[in-house]
Amino acid sequence: MSRSLRVATVQFQHRAADKDYNLGQIEHFARMAAAAGAQIACLPEMCISGYWHVPFLDREHLYRLAEPVDGPSVSRVAGLACDLGIAIGVGWLERVDDDTLYNAYRLCMPDGSGHTHRKLHAFEHPLISSGDRYTVFDTPWDVRVGILICWDNNLVENPRATALAGAEVLIAPHQTGGTNSLSPKGMKHIPLSYWEEREQDPERLRREFQGLNGRGWLMRWLPARAHDNGLFIVFSNGVGRDEDEVRTGNAMILDPYGDVLTESKSIGDDMVVANLELDAVETSSGRRWMRGRRPDLYGSLAERRGTELSPRATRFGAAN
Repeated sequence: MSRSLRVATVQFQHRAADKDYNLGQIEHFARMAAAAGAQIACLPEMCISGYWHVPFLDREHLYRLAEPVDGPSVSRVAGLACDLGIAIGVGWLERVDDDTLYNAYRLCMPDGSGHTHRKLHAFEHPLISSGDRYTVFDTPWDVRVGILICWDNNLVENPRATALAGAEVLIAPHQTGGTNSLSPKGMKHIPLSYWEEREQDPERLRREFQGLNGRGWLMRWLPARAHDNGLFIVFSNGVGRDEDEVRTGNAMILDPYGDVLTESKSIGDDMVVANLELDAVETSSGRRWMRGRRPDLYGSLAERRGTELSPRATRFGAAN
């Protein structure tokens, strides 16, 4: 008997530190997803707390923004997931009992449970720690799911480790597009005026979103992660101005061959939905290649080379 999962992925422009507004948008899209028959709705990285204002916060304001997983914001989303009977994935700034902070993502399940991933390569603030483990779990829909946040997905080892842990679907929440890469073929800033003047000239902004600073950048690596690991990838993202950067949306879902099943071409808030035919994972090239692995040869992959940088140094140095 074939297996199928219906998934929605969202792009929306959050407001910095305005949790009430952001939670209202999350509820709006979660209800849209449920009405469309989705079993999982995925929203962007740090969509509850806001994102690119965080590097500029002092300690007091940073801790004021953070919440534990059982705090009011995630609890509200968890209650909504139960009410709608779907899983809802959201990002926020997590504070744990010892006051450690994480860029975290919670998939709130329809039975009241949930799974939290802490970004493995956090760079947003010196007081935000990086997670130390992969997040892969079973679901009620007979599919194993993994989560990697934004830059986690850029390092090829992370999607591979997630796939080796049995994930068939990778939830990949982001805040990306329009960032200034040092690579001559990487992303570059999109002028803020293009966003502010979008009503007068929407096509100019649309070209940026679909071009090298948006979709073109994603197409350099997202299909490879899906294809080489035999994974469905559910990519969600911010859209619009986020401090001095312009997020490019491009919410999309890719199949285990790296083909795009559905994607948003909107320059504003949007949601797309697709059915994932899960039997495609087992027959994908990536899974066949994984069965041909020779782990005895790969010891060097786990060795330190002496050139490793901290996630923050990497992001603000030669990342992207």
